[in-house]
Amino acid sequence: MTHHRIRKFNTKDTYPEQNLDNDLCQAVVTRGGRTVWMRGQCPQNLDDAKNIDSHDPTEQTHKVMQNIRQLIEEAGGNMTHLVKVVVYITDVRHREVVYRTMGEYIKNVHPVSTGLVVQALARPDWLVEIDATAVIPDEE
Repeated sequence: MTHHRIRKFNTKDTYPEQNLDNDLCQAVVTRGGRTVWMRGQCPQNLDDAKNIDSHDPTEQTHKVMQNIRQLIEEAGGNMTHLVKVVVYITDVRHREVVYRTMGEYIKNVHPVSTGLVVQALARPDWLVEIDATAVIPDEE
């Protein structure tokens, strides 16, 4: 079973004025499988909850996406099982670098995505947090 992704698109087409390259879609249909609900992932280590030593939105996004990938793999899946992300950023000026970095991890995956600019996250050093959901098919 594969997920049915409805109305795939790339952000370089829908936001031509921005330097983005994300494979997304309007909806994902899943059937059966195991749903992996992840808490919002932040730029910190999964093992000890220590922040990474960076205030760079690109580096923070890499860590967040690595955490998401690790959690999906620990659940027995891979990034192709990612179906939804909600991206929280604290500064709209970081949007392009956050989304371009995230795009490296979701190339050809096409999850649905929502993006929000928020006043702050749980720790003042955090610039990005991503809430993710994956569905691992039963046969995998």
